[in-house]
Amino acid sequence: MEQDRSPLLKDLSLQNAAVSSAASSSSRPTRSVISRNSYGTTAKSATDSLVIPKRSVFTVVKENPFVLGVACFSSLGGLLFGYDQGVISGIVTMESFGARFPRIYMNSDYKGWFVSTFLLCAWFGSLLNGQITDRMGRKHSMIVAVVIFILGTSLQTAGISVSMIFAGRAVAGLSVGMLTMVVPLYMAEISPAEIRGSLVVLQQLSITIGILIAFWIDYASNYIGGTRCYPDQPYANGVSFNPYTDIGDGPCRQSSAAWRVPFGLQLFPALMLGIGMFFMPYSPRWLVMRGRDSEAREALCRIRRRSDADPLIIEEYIHIKAEVLFEDSRHQEKFGSASGMALEWKEYRDIFSNPSSFRRVFIGSAVMFFQQFMGCNAIIYYAPTIFAQLGLNSNANSLLATGVYGIINCLATFIALALIDKIGRRILLMAGALGTMVSLIAVAGIVGYYNTSLPMHRSAGWLSVAFIYFYDVNFAYSWAPIGWVLPSEIFPLAIRSKGMSITTSATWMCNFIIGLISPRMLETITYGTYIFFAVFCLFAFFFTLFVVPETRGRSLEDMDLAFNDDTAHEDKRRIDIISSTLENTLLGDEFSRPDEGSSTPHSEIMELQFREVS
Repeated sequence: MEQDRSPLLKDLSLQNAAVSSAASSSSRPTRSVISRNSYGTTAKSATDSLVIPKRSVFTVVKENPFVLGVACFSSLGGLLFGYDQGVISGIVTMESFGARFPRIYMNSDYKGWFVSTFLLCAWFGSLLNGQITDRMGRKHSMIVAVVIFILGTSLQTAGISVSMIFAGRAVAGLSVGMLTMVVPLYMAEISPAEIRGSLVVLQQLSITIGILIAFWIDYASNYIGGTRCYPDQPYANGVSFNPYTDIGDGPCRQSSAAWRVPFGLQLFPALMLGIGMFFMPYSPRWLVMRGRDSEAREALCRIRRRSDADPLIIEEYIHIKAEVLFEDSRHQEKFGSASGMALEWKEYRDIFSNPSSFRRVFIGSAVMFFQQFMGCNAIIYYAPTIFAQLGLNSNANSLLATGVYGIINCLATFIALALIDKIGRRILLMAGALGTMVSLIAVAGIVGYYNTSLPMHRSAGWLSVAFIYFYDVNFAYSWAPIGWVLPSEIFPLAIRSKGMSITTSATWMCNFIIGLISPRMLETITYGTYIFFAVFCLFAFFFTLFVVPETRGRSLEDMDLAFNDDTAHEDKRRIDIISSTLENTLLGDEFSRPDEGSSTPHSEIMELQFREVS
């Protein structure tokens, strides 16, 4: 491939010249190729542009369904996260699980640690995977994460002791944290620009599908062996199962498969993801980062379903290479010869010392904070417990209500897909904040009234359930997906990966805190739990109103206006210069970056390139 690069690029030049004459009389939108003007600066040449009409998501997918298939397949990592979120809520309420692990079942603090161990280790995994992903590659780091997940799931499924099942939670959490970091990155790097934003929402949709599947598997498996341990024996307290007092003759009638099966079923999508990733393409961007340029071109051709001689392949390859060279040059300018953990530390310190970068990180992390402290995962993790408090005393009924919650959660996400690029992020966030606040206050009022009088009336209980569902709708179209979309839009290229790693770790840490404190709050302050979350919904509304910028329809450079700097403009200017240099040298067959193992250091090639540019 390297030998015939020059003829291919010369062919590109001829095609551009031919297309330009047609473009002069066409009003169709154009996709520009960077060119140099007579003064040596860069410009977007109207006479050197490829005529590419703006295409819809449907058009892009119809033209190349392979890339959608790869993205959907890799989003199984999000499904694993969503599945665990949903499945644990039903498992901790099953009587056979309580008979095996009575302390987890009865002690709200211990139950919080059981749920949150997964989340704490996921936070660590999301931070750890940055170095692994850059060294091993996106697809191989996903395979490693799947192997770790299989180990953790196996420990949970076969759990016979508290230490064993806690270890399983920790190991599985580590792997899911790794996946939530690398899957969106891999999807973004293989996706055409036209559908990249939609695929970010696809990740959230995959999470909600995982939650939905888990809720209904919990509901079905709860009937394995019966819904009670000792159905012929009334509860000692007359209300609920207590594994310390409600012990009958013989073993628990509800089979341990009731909770082992939901745990074990996670192995199937994990195995699909792990095995399938061996056949998925490498990220072309990562290959260029590792100096494997010829493989990068091959991977790009495979993903785009175009030939190596296609002008669009060559243009995209030049753009990827320019971005990589830009990042390398920026690292050398700011951090010198630092590498490894020293480089990581300096990069993070630079983000927090720059006012504009810090503001972007603050907004992205705050959005993630409100996403958790508005109560979403408290309801997901402990939905059956909450529904039981609302009068659905039968565990089967509370699991059924939880399953319906999962359906609403999944369907409401499609509202975001339809509206996020039409009415904007801010309107959806503010509407969602007000809707969730009203819902939580209503539930708090009903629970608070009946908490001080007679047991909750059945109609009042179902009204509370309806308000929980209304909360679900409002959160699912707003803060759930936009909490992931917004951080991916506000960072300039130079700090995007680090900025997103900070916001991702923020959501995991907040998730951990919510998972830990929610059981105790539901047990001690009952209706006050809903008021607590409603207050944060109100804060989220005003935070969005006064602080969060609108990113709909804005380019990366336009985002600078919201943060009062020119970082993205300067980044783009430098990338354009590099792209122009690469194009000119490639057209003259004078540039060649060596593959790994070459005797010519990459830094020397970069130095020559930037000496020419300057």
